[in-house]
Amino acid sequence: MSSNHVPKGFTTKRVHADRLLNRPQHGAVHEPITKSVLFDFDNAQDLIDVFQGKKVGHVYSRSSTGSANALQNMVNDLESGVGAVCFSTGMAAISSTLLALLKQGDHLIVSQFLFGNTNSFFSTLSRFGIEITYVDVTDASNVAAAYQANTRGVFCETIANPVTQVADIERIAAFCSQNRLLFLLDNTMTPAPLFEAKPHGVSLVFTSLTKYIGGHANALGGAVVDCGNYDWTQYPHILPLYQVADKTQWGLTQIRKRGLRDMGATLAPEAAHALAVGMETLSLRVTKMCKNAYELARFLDAHDKVKAVYYPGLEHHPQHSRSDKLFKHFGGILSVDLVDGADPVAFLDALSLVLCATHLGDNRTLALPVAPTIFFENSAQERAEMGITDTMIRLSIGIEDSEDLINDFAQGLAKI
Repeated sequence: MSSNHVPKGFTTKRVHADRLLNRPQHGAVHEPITKSVLFDFDNAQDLIDVFQGKKVGHVYSRSSTGSANALQNMVNDLESGVGAVCFSTGMAAISSTLLALLKQGDHLIVSQFLFGNTNSFFSTLSRFGIEITYVDVTDASNVAAAYQANTRGVFCETIANPVTQVADIERIAAFCSQNRLLFLLDNTMTPAPLFEAKPHGVSLVFTSLTKYIGGHANALGGAVVDCGNYDWTQYPHILPLYQVADKTQWGLTQIRKRGLRDMGATLAPEAAHALAVGMETLSLRVTKMCKNAYELARFLDAHDKVKAVYYPGLEHHPQHSRSDKLFKHFGGILSVDLVDGADPVAFLDALSLVLCATHLGDNRTLALPVAPTIFFENSAQERAEMGITDTMIRLSIGIEDSEDLINDFAQGLAKI
């Protein structure tokens, strides 16, 4: 079959990405799983040239494999970037990248609404002499007020987990551009096609491939993509060794060498294959999840046993208008507070279809009590600053029929 036709539709491109971008051998439609740890060279000079970056190739699977490279090509194509690096988890992508790019004495401006594990990592980062200032990123003026001479970048999420605050992305991007700062954005909650990072001025976009992109809760993975918006010649910490001829690759080269290679958070080839296959149905799954989340949010918002619903698709959400402008859909997560006196644990136990589990972006709808689980290590004051109540329940909405979900929540609420 001719390969001259270039698909334009999002789902068409995802379904055919592996075979068209990576050209697997023997007509395979998926890149094979490459399990070899080592790679043989008939000519020793070829090994030397690959080590020194003069030739493209694999020398050791901790640094690269065909399986990981194939997925990187697909993830980069998803974000229309200039390159991507995949890691064993989403947290590995964030931690390895920042440790590769920052040094003692640097300063980062960070969202105060961060996911619990990311928040914990930034606490660890501060112990290495990197100053962190937490701000309310729903208003870019707070970011500007936190700026210092040693500020290197701004890190936030598109939609915060679990209270769904939406960052002031356009104004933050403009501020970062004006001050030559890295704009570091985690778009795990809003993968393409919900949100396009590159047109919004993002420097590096992070994602947990485990979540929506993989979609089936069968593989861990993470990635960072360089959107091509940042001039790396303006960044003071790129080592001369990594200032390669293509200046757009300076940051990624240092991330690959000092982040992936040195810290070793390598993506397993089996996981890379599972994530690549999962990506094919990304748009279909996410669109259905968002539709279900919107319908369920409206049902819960009108229920007399629900005190509050946090979902950007609801008109009373503080950033509803911004979300409507930024995102194609309003996302697949929402959180609720039950009426005063209701026991969230008893309510969760009363649900029969919804799984009580910690994960996001799965085909199945999931729920968990927030404060005593994923934010248990945060103090009551820290949770309050994030907008997290003691009885909050987070929901990750799946692809089930919406009527079944609403019926399950209705019978669970009836037992309160």
